[in-house]
Amino acid sequence: MNTELENLVSTYRKLGIDRQIDYDKFYLYSIITHSTAIEGSTITEVENQIMFDHGISLKGKSIEEQNMNLDLKAAYERSIQLAAEHAPVTVDMLRELSALVMKNTGKEYKTALGDFSSARGELRLLNVTAGIGGRSYMNYNKVPAKLAEFCTRLNEERANCGGKSIYDLYILSFDAHYNLVTIHPWADGNGRMARLLMNQLQFEFGLIPTKILNEDKEEYIKSLVATRENDDLNIFRDFMVSTMVKNLVRDIEAYRNSIDDNESSENVLRDGEKNWEVGRKIPKSREKIVELLSRDGSLTAVALAARIGITQKAVEKQIARLKADGLIERIGPDKGGHWQVIGK
Repeated sequence: MNTELENLVSTYRKLGIDRQIDYDKFYLYSIITHSTAIEGSTITEVENQIMFDHGISLKGKSIEEQNMNLDLKAAYERSIQLAAEHAPVTVDMLRELSALVMKNTGKEYKTALGDFSSARGELRLLNVTAGIGGRSYMNYNKVPAKLAEFCTRLNEERANCGGKSIYDLYILSFDAHYNLVTIHPWADGNGRMARLLMNQLQFEFGLIPTKILNEDKEEYIKSLVATRENDDLNIFRDFMVSTMVKNLVRDIEAYRNSIDDNESSENVLRDGEKNWEVGRKIPKSREKIVELLSRDGSLTAVALAARIGITQKAVEKQIARLKADGLIERIGPDKGGHWQVIGK
């Protein structure tokens, strides 16, 4: 899947999706909307645009929801500045960002060990569990040392990322997300902070930032729980990579559908086709599927659709016809198998 992710990122950039007017602004608004939706916000991307750009309060939306989104926007703006400066990740930085995330929705806590405030980004002085009946996160008295250790290790990885591939950089950011949320340094806002730090690293590395859509909330939480219970980081990594692939394919398809078909098929250099020149026509989809599968039989219908510039459903129809005509056959199961082009 690492090749598939890198190819899709390359296609995304070659199409110029990230060079559209106001792309950065609206992509950020989308990240914020989905991150807060995971925490229960019902504010939509359009509503956030109205609130962010025009300062208009939203009718029918609670003050807490609106503050949650406004606070996260401020935190992301600061995070993007830090990413541009390649600032080291420190406990103080994380506390600063957490204070922004929780500025207007945080709470004051009173414990036997003293008072602390999530609105000021202060580390928790109490123990927390992962939901009702869930496992407890690490003891609060271990958090400061563990968080400092996390920052040190992450900075070492950042310092040695010069030769890393796009895939490896994404994995570094996904691991940072998982490790921070597992430490669970704060009483509130840990999920938003973990996603924000992941995106900050991606901004710093020049990657397309990852969005975890609200529709994927259940699988996202399940992947975090399964990773923790099985002590297998690959569970979360696989979920995040597949989510990134799915979202890239969706964005690529939406962009291609929004532009003129002739321009899309004749003037855009497709990903992975180094020997093709801009302006040369692309072969018919059927022939193209055979060509791509002869090179890499593990390609999915989603990946084929993104490379050819047609819908996933169209690819599936073509594959069914190719199978019926005896031109390709499936070796192994749907998941984990591959396509064999007959005669290749």
